[in-house]
Amino acid sequence: MFAEIITIGDEILIGQIVDTNSAFIAKELNKIGISVYQISSVQDHREHILQALEEAASRADLILITGGLGPTKDDITKHTLCEYLGDKLVMNKQVLAHVEELFEKYISTPISDMNRKQALVPSRATVLHNTHGTAPGMWMRKGEQVFVSLPGVPFEMKSLMHREVLPRIVSEFHRPFIVHRTILTYGLGESAIAERIASWEDALPVFIKLAYLPNLGKVRLRLTAKGTDEALLIDGVDKAVRQLYGLIGDIIYGEEEEGTLEAGIARIMTEKGLTLATAESFTGGKIAEQLTTIPGASAYFLGSIVGYATEVKKSVLQVPETLIQKHSVVSAEVAEAMAVNARNIFKSDFAISTTGNAGPSKGDSDSEIGTVFIGIATPEGVYSGKFNMGNHRIRIVQKSVHKAFEMLQKEILKF
Repeated sequence: MFAEIITIGDEILIGQIVDTNSAFIAKELNKIGISVYQISSVQDHREHILQALEEAASRADLILITGGLGPTKDDITKHTLCEYLGDKLVMNKQVLAHVEELFEKYISTPISDMNRKQALVPSRATVLHNTHGTAPGMWMRKGEQVFVSLPGVPFEMKSLMHREVLPRIVSEFHRPFIVHRTILTYGLGESAIAERIASWEDALPVFIKLAYLPNLGKVRLRLTAKGTDEALLIDGVDKAVRQLYGLIGDIIYGEEEEGTLEAGIARIMTEKGLTLATAESFTGGKIAEQLTTIPGASAYFLGSIVGYATEVKKSVLQVPETLIQKHSVVSAEVAEAMAVNARNIFKSDFAISTTGNAGPSKGDSDSEIGTVFIGIATPEGVYSGKFNMGNHRIRIVQKSVHKAFEMLQKEILKF
């Protein structure tokens, strides 16, 4: 079974907003065994929308549309859907009551006739109640195809997908099973990994496909099995993953289905009652940021010092000036001093530090751009690693954050 996703809005096509809706919808559909054949973004333009609907219906059983459902004149999705489906707009009393209630409770401006037009829906549509907004979702049919129209506001769309759309799809469509396992690796490039696992890859069952997904020093290996026998798929993927661990276990640091690397670190540290602090220079607080986006971070993460300037490294992180003069601010010695002192300042079990040259200029160091030192202080001592992260500033920072998490995970697993 195939689905297509159509996003409507000039704001997407001019780059004013990023289309995150399609990624979310595709991921949720995949979980219930539906493959997305194509994703399209179209203008708020009648002919363009009609063409997209016609083309999607020629390829897919299920077409999901987001956007274009607002109260203003440029939001033409409902009118165009009616034209395509041979239907007409009618006032839905339940939707109108909901819109009026939202304005009465939460919106300071008086309701207008334009706002009331949000309650106009195609006469044959099944209305999907939008708890969080005025634009309802709509479930419609034409021939064998189902068309689902959803608001473009992400949190409204997500709520409708979970409460209304996915349960309906599960009840109305016969779907195959799709099983994914995504292995996370670090420290070896895509081609080098491919060489190490070539024989294993050649021997995979025909119902299992392997995809390489490289990104900023990491390579994700995604195994996908699709078929009608769920037990067979799960058993086949499990067996393949066990074999993979035997081949490249030295570079595997987890599985995507378990969450991100930092989420794994959070879980381990919380379970073991360990604490962490960070002292960041060129990463600018990115390590702390990624840790604190995870709920419950206060259970293990004590705090961070962003010692971006050399003077802050000396005055706040208490790195001796003589050490900096002798070894340079970008050095193993300074990275280790930052980690040790951060651990002492915060009285934490572990501390991570970063110092390096992310460019575009060399700053207070003569080190080449891309030179990075990451220090880690543990209850048993301190050490650091030197890395060359390339010459692209953003990539240098993010690759270094990933490497810091990798180093930290290896240490906390020892305790």
